[in-house]
Amino acid sequence: MAEFVDIPSPGWPLEYGEPGRPTIVLVHDSYGRLPYLEAYARSLANQGFFVTVPDLFHGVATIQPEGAAELADRIDDGFALATLDDAVALGRGHGANRVGLIGLGLGGRLALRLAQRGEADAVVAYYAVLGHEEAGIIPCAVLMHRPEGTGWAGDIDVDEFVSRLKEHGTPVTQYTYSATADGFANATMLELLDKNAAALAFARSTYFLQAQLLD
Repeated sequence: MAEFVDIPSPGWPLEYGEPGRPTIVLVHDSYGRLPYLEAYARSLANQGFFVTVPDLFHGVATIQPEGAAELADRIDDGFALATLDDAVALGRGHGANRVGLIGLGLGGRLALRLAQRGEADAVVAYYAVLGHEEAGIIPCAVLMHRPEGTGWAGDIDVDEFVSRLKEHGTPVTQYTYSATADGFANATMLELLDKNAAALAFARSTYFLQAQLLD
């Protein structure tokens, strides 16, 4: 049976950095808002961003693959996107003139969907794509972090997704990390983590977002 743990500040976004600075909404994967995201957010805040980390799973997280699968099955996309809308509004309400999204796995898919609405000035997606049924124009620059192979994308053709974005005029930058799999940046899940790939992806994400969001 899947096991779940309670997280601090359930249902509320965690906040890091100086309000009013360009904002980044950091969206967790299917394991939930695990502790490694706090270090990730603090590191972004140290680079001059205001960072919010919403909770999409009503106050719980898991460290089990079966728990992650159950949480992903439970999620309501409408609720999740509304929660991300609120996180974006929090940053803009503090005076942020630009907002970026970083999403991992499930959170990456949701970040890409939110970006389709024109809510973001840049989006970073770790091991995440959108299928044909979710196709739409993304009117901001996109950075993709891809594990090796394509099994992480299910039956979605990743190259076709990228080509579709480019055909619509979306600037896309993508990197593939050899010998990695879905979840390579989840530093709480040591069996998934690739430290070198995670560190490189973070550095690339920071550089990309600084170029897109900071004056």
